[in-house]
Amino acid sequence: MYDPKSRRAEEFICHEEIESTLAWAEANKRDRALIDPLLEKAAAAKGLTHREAALLLACDLPDVNEKIFEIAKQVKEHIYGSRIVLFAPLYLSNHCVNTCTYCPYHAKNKEIVRKKLTQEEIRREVIALQDLGHKRLLLEAGEHPKHNPIEYILESIKTIYSIKHKNGEIRRLNVNIAATTVENYRKLHEAQIGTYQLFQETYNKTAYTELHPKGPKADYAYHTEAHDRAMEGGIDDVGLGVLFGLNLYRYDFVGLLMHAEHLEAVWGVGPHTISVPRICPADDIDPTTFSNAVPDDVFLKVVALIRLAVPYTGMIMSTRESARIRTEALKLGISQISGGSRTSVGGYTIKDVNEVENTAQFETSDRRSLDEVVRWLLENRYLPSFCTACYRAGRTGDRFMEFAKNGAIADYCQANALLTMKEYLCDYASAQTRETGEKVIKLEIPKVKNEKFRAASEKRLERIAEGERDFRF
Repeated sequence: MYDPKSRRAEEFICHEEIESTLAWAEANKRDRALIDPLLEKAAAAKGLTHREAALLLACDLPDVNEKIFEIAKQVKEHIYGSRIVLFAPLYLSNHCVNTCTYCPYHAKNKEIVRKKLTQEEIRREVIALQDLGHKRLLLEAGEHPKHNPIEYILESIKTIYSIKHKNGEIRRLNVNIAATTVENYRKLHEAQIGTYQLFQETYNKTAYTELHPKGPKADYAYHTEAHDRAMEGGIDDVGLGVLFGLNLYRYDFVGLLMHAEHLEAVWGVGPHTISVPRICPADDIDPTTFSNAVPDDVFLKVVALIRLAVPYTGMIMSTRESARIRTEALKLGISQISGGSRTSVGGYTIKDVNEVENTAQFETSDRRSLDEVVRWLLENRYLPSFCTACYRAGRTGDRFMEFAKNGAIADYCQANALLTMKEYLCDYASAQTRETGEKVIKLEIPKVKNEKFRAASEKRLERIAEGERDFRF
């Protein structure tokens, strides 16, 4: 029985409810009497239920689809303005006991080079990332009780936060590790992580079981209920995601939104982020063997509708996607992207290209440097942001959502984006990027509506130019 307030996976992600939703959406996909009010609701940034979003996803009326994209652009601009948050993944270890059929880290892969970073190697990786200009990282590791226990993860977090190199520091460390216990989530919270991210891969239990034959991750319920345990352990910012292409995209789209609704119903706060990866090539993995590939046009519609369904969530797109797709997706809803990423263990300091490839989780499509990504954003009139202020000021969970839903967060975000962008331009940018960035900053300052914030921002920008760092609102 479907119950969004239940803590049982098969009740808040109810197969019968998803099937019923998809059937209803297909039957009514051209009913303008149902569709038009939903477009109005979406335009007001009031969100959409999983049923409402499914109906718009199924709709094949050209004018409606054009309207969906148009409204998504409006909502994205209204909530996030031109700001795009930048981060990079940091892979600690590719040792893994699971046998996931879509991931080259699976235990049966004898071709991939297994590697685990020492604390000194982590230190060198972090310094390399700081020298690029990164302030926000996503920690990743395979699931292995011997090689990657929680003690190793906690020690690594402590190491990462401790490193201050020149003007560089990691100010926010998000974590993407396997589902674990409430006790371990409490330890991660005490270690001052930012968002805990865990992707469902697919919400279809039958497909999930086939894709995860052996290992701890094979337990569908334990995995699906992990975000609840994380919240119980004190982590109030959690991130959702599916790997589009593993299963029917419409099914996973509905399941993803049901999961968001569940978190809102139980904890009073929805997902802080939603990620939208697609299956892509990797060592030992051929994406053509998966029959549910999502075409670009459909994928972009999914992005647009997630933005309309959960308007205040941060939407993440990695370097899995090409520069072309990322360009389009930024307009429709994506608010966070990785830049200059390496998906291999030790990839930021390894000089041997072959060694990098032999430890990578997946191939990156957007291989531009961070400086190139920043300049690309600037040239397209976006404001790159390295901001971590909300996390450090305690504006997380329901406190963040309170600011977000009433629009008050915009002044904080705009001002902090300007300050962190100025830091990047002064410390790391190429001459060309610096010149472009200074022009964009001048254009973006007036968008800080709060007069006190705007005046303070202008003074702080001057002080950053003179050598001071780490201002935040």
